[in-house]
Amino acid sequence: MVDLSAVKFDERGLVPAIVQDITSGQVLMLAYMNRESLEKTIASGTSWFWSRSRQELWNKGASSGNIQKVKEIRYDCDGDALLLKVEQTGPACHTGEKSCFYRSLISEPANPGAEIISELYALLRSRIENQPEGSYVAKITAGNGDRALQKVVEEAGEMIIAGKNGDREEIIYESADLLFHLLVCLAKMEIPPEEVYQELARRRK
Repeated sequence: MVDLSAVKFDERGLVPAIVQDITSGQVLMLAYMNRESLEKTIASGTSWFWSRSRQELWNKGASSGNIQKVKEIRYDCDGDALLLKVEQTGPACHTGEKSCFYRSLISEPANPGAEIISELYALLRSRIENQPEGSYVAKITAGNGDRALQKVVEEAGEMIIAGKNGDREEIIYESADLLFHLLVCLAKMEIPPEEVYQELARRRK
C-alpha cells in the first residue's frame, strides 16, 4: 500500500484533486478525494472521488464511459492538494465539453501545443474510419495507404527546399504540411501520438 502520510486531508477528510490530461497538459476538472477514494484510485488505476453533494464515492466515467486512466499522482509542496495526470476517454465535463474549464473570465491567445496534435489525430481517425465523400484524408488513406506515405516523402522534400531557401514563413508552412501528413500516416497505422511522445521522452535521457 502506498504511504499516504504526506497527504493532508482537511477537517472534512477531503483533499482537492486537479485532473490533467497527461498528453496535452490541459486541466480537465477539479474534484475532491477522501482517503478511501484515493486508495481506490491507486488500487484500480482509474479515478475515484468523493461527492460532497451526494455524500458518496463515485468512479469517474462509470456511467458515461468517459473513464480516466490514472498514470501519475502528485501532491503539492504543502501536501494539501493533489494532481492526477490521466488518459481521458471522451469529454471530462458532464456538459460534453472536453474540460470543465471551458469558460473564460480573461483570456489571451495561447500556443495550442500538443493539444492540437491530439485533436487533429482524433479527427483524422474519424475520417479514415468513416471515409466521408470528398475527404482528402479519406482519399489518400484508401486501400493500403501508400499515397499517404508518398505524401510524407513529397512534403519532406518541400521542407528541405524551404530550408535551403531560408524563408521563415515557408519553413513554417512546409513543416506544418509535413507534420500533418506524418500524422495522417500514424492515424492510418493506428499509432497514437502518445506513443511517439514516449519515444521522444526516452531520447532525452
